[in-house]
Amino acid sequence: MPAGLPTELPMTLMLGGARRIGRIGFGAMRITGRGVWGPPADESEAIALLRRMADQSAAFIDTADSYGPEVSETLIGRALYPYPEGLVIASKGGLTRSGPGLWGIDCRPEHLRRACTGSLRRLRVERIELYQLHAVDHHVPIEDSIGTLVDLQREGKIRYIGVSNVSAAELSRARTVAEIVSVQNSYNLRDRSSDALVDICAAAGIAFIAFYPLAKGRLARPDTSLATIAERHRATPGQIALAWLLHRSPVILPIPGTSSLAHFEENIGAASIRLSAEEFRNIAAS
Repeated sequence: MPAGLPTELPMTLMLGGARRIGRIGFGAMRITGRGVWGPPADESEAIALLRRMADQSAAFIDTADSYGPEVSETLIGRALYPYPEGLVIASKGGLTRSGPGLWGIDCRPEHLRRACTGSLRRLRVERIELYQLHAVDHHVPIEDSIGTLVDLQREGKIRYIGVSNVSAAELSRARTVAEIVSVQNSYNLRDRSSDALVDICAAAGIAFIAFYPLAKGRLARPDTSLATIAERHRATPGQIALAWLLHRSPVILPIPGTSSLAHFEENIGAASIRLSAEEFRNIAAS
């Protein structure tokens, strides 16, 4: 954990040392149907939400071929193409779907190549800015999976390579094959199992993309232990939980997901909150 807090809280980070992105991104898993399956209940609202997100300076949207499946990427392409210059869209491959709430894994080279090709088509691009291995397939050496992404990178189909749902040891193995610019793991005040990975990423200049930053909404409830500090800042508990992540490390990029414009605006508002060192410690200990 950090010994102290920075006097200036950086509001952007550099992806791969070259692309500047904002510190709060958007997780596009929730713009699908129930169980991350099929189209959203209100497609027009999902499109409006995506367009509002893209209005943000240095906006970052995270998606995957498995969200829907294919629905999230298709909506992003429909809503935002041609893309604003400052927008970075990241996608992932390696998970498979057989029904609502059901997830499988396939990180064989041939599957990853097909997955990336499909993502390129749905997103209407020739190159995906950041493409991440969605998980580690324990039937396939991670070196083989990442090696496929390196091949796709050399072919000009992806710019940067990232990994998701990894351990420190798996990240180390991936880095022997490719330059890894991002790690995407679950991380929030209730799930700090990736604490050591956050610090590894900070030391290496790797972006740490925190999914489930609000613990699937549990940290946004008004009856949480964050309520008192939230009241002091005229904020919501969810905003405090996101602000804590921004203060935790300058490489952390939370990607809260929502299907609501109001919740999106609330999440973005967390970037304006400045916690004291005492508040940071108290939140961490709560």
